[in-house]
Amino acid sequence: MISSVRGEVLEIGLDHAVVEVGGVGLAVQAAPATLARLRRGEQARLATTLVVREDSLTLFGFTDADERELFLLLQTVSGIGPRIALATIAVLDPDTLRRALVDGDLTALTRVPGIGRKGAERLVLELRDKVDAPAPSALTFAHVASPQRDQVVEALVGLGFTAKPAELAVDKALADTPDADAAVLLRAALSSLGRSR
Repeated sequence: MISSVRGEVLEIGLDHAVVEVGGVGLAVQAAPATLARLRRGEQARLATTLVVREDSLTLFGFTDADERELFLLLQTVSGIGPRIALATIAVLDPDTLRRALVDGDLTALTRVPGIGRKGAERLVLELRDKVDAPAPSALTFAHVASPQRDQVVEALVGLGFTAKPAELAVDKALADTPDADAAVLLRAALSSLGRSR
């Protein structure tokens, strides 16, 4: 298995990057958050795994080994291939994914394109006992019930942000202005996420 690659980033696409390793450009499939950390012409190191199929060899890259291990674990579930596993990592950061599996949060899991309710139930059933729940963050904000919250979080995820930072930003915006409408919350959350990058 190719467990990591390090080299100059030659190209960054919508779903992959090309990293030059020993004079060879390797195409590495990766989630948007991972690709956003890369810069063309700069050195990068990615944790990787090679998926071998009859007709292809596909290298998948991750920010760290933790993401890679979750990617591999997801594929142990029937019906979950590398594309859906990568989509899951793209939509749910590792802590959010673990929490969703441990808590049986089907709503969070069905945010992933390609995972319906039955697929989410199968993920929870098969993986709940194989992951540890993340420790609660000291920086979390109290969840404020609001009909706009889920709508704004979903919009942020659609813009490429991972679920946990999006939820934290929206919760912070709601704590500051509990009566704000969705447009105001979205602007406040985007502003908060922009400062944290």
